[in-house]
Parts: sequence; structure tokens; C-alpha cells
Amino acid sequence: MTTPSHVPIEPGILYFGTPVVLISTANEDGSANLAPMSSAFWLGWRAMLGLGAHLKTAQNMLRTRECVLNLPSDALAAAVDRLALTTGSDPVPPRKWERGYRFVADKFGRAGLTTVPSETVAPPRVAECPVSMEAVVEGTHRMAEDDEDQRGGVVVFEVRVQRVYVHEEIRVAGTENRIDPDAWRPLIMSFQKLYGLGPQVHPSRLSTIPERLYRGPDIERARRVPAR
Repeated sequence: MTTPSHVPIEPGILYFGTPVVLISTANEDGSANLAPMSSAFWLGWRAMLGLGAHLKTAQNMLRTRECVLNLPSDALAAAVDRLALTTGSDPVPPRKWERGYRFVADKFGRAGLTTVPSETVAPPRVAECPVSMEAVVEGTHRMAEDDEDQRGGVVVFEVRVQRVYVHEEIRVAGTENRIDPDAWRPLIMSFQKLYGLGPQVHPSRLSTIPERLYRGPDIERARRVPAR
């Protein structure tokens, strides 16, 4: 058996595969915006979200400091795809227009998804998504500030989760707070294409650590946030 060798390449993007997130935010008139993205990762009850600074979602989050992170399952791929090449910005930014984007006011209607009132933030949750997380913005970071050509193009949001809601079918039976990874089938974006998640490929030693040992102070803080 020989070890394969590497070859140098220069791909235009480095989206090797991350979960799709449908971010719901509140527009200036109080209506709901809904946008798919996949530049996201979580640590504890916080997430880092990378968004184009001129996107409607980013503008709404900078103004209101709130959002809901809705995680679709692979069964919702068609609904997510209906939101592709749409924007809540009117007029459509020139760069997006060149790529084929068009303004859509009712994103929930376009996707065929249902709004559910949130408890601690103004934007609604997505009823069909197996996971929804109400969150507030705790910090922002402008990317590529070292490069004049890219400066101001992307903003990274640090958000803190205040509520987590899941469909009963993905909770481990007999437990209060555990997600069943064999039941949870997230929608994955990899190099602009949508994929599902396959079965576990190997036992994980990390899974021997009780999940309760990961519980951080943000959970207790979230409990103190009152309903609106």
C-alpha cells in the first residue's frame, strides 16, 4: 500500500463541509428575514458566524443584536434551495445582481416554511427545523482588515445562545438534554452542494466523556433571560 501524495491547487472557496444554518432576523419594519449560510461553528453555547457585511442578515444583526439559528435536517434540502439566489435587500446589491440574486420580501413564504414566535428575541423560529437556537450578538470582528481590497467585506459575529429548542424525535429517549446523533441528520453544505450525514464510521473515545462536564456558565446565564 502506497501513501497518496499531495498536489498543490488553488480552489476559489474552501467550503469543505459545514452544517447549513437558516438565520432568521428582524427587518426594519418588523417583518422576518430568513437566509441560509454555512460559515458557522459552535463552542459551548456560543457560535461564530461569518457573513458578508452588506447582506441583509448582517445589517439586521448589527442593528438589532438578535437572531435565531435554525438548523435544517437533510429532509429540508429543497426548502433551503428555494432560498438560494434570493436576498432581502432592495435594491439588490450590484455584486449579488451580477450573480443572479433577486429580491424576495417573504422569505418564509418562498421556502414554504412556518414561523413560530420566539421566547427571548424578536425574530421567529422555523417550525420545520429540528433545532432552533435563539441568540444575541455579543461581539463582531471585521475580517481581512489587513487587505485594502477585502477590508469591510465580511464581518464575523460572536453570538450567545439563550434558548435551544429541538423536535422530540432527535432527543435521546429518557433524557432531558441530550441530542441523539443517530437521529439528528443535519443538512451539510460542501463546495456549494447539499449533502446529508451518513452513519457513524468509527467509535469515538470523546463520547465516553459525560456531556454534563461540558456545561458552561452561559447555560445558567440563559436561564435568567426572561421571556419577552
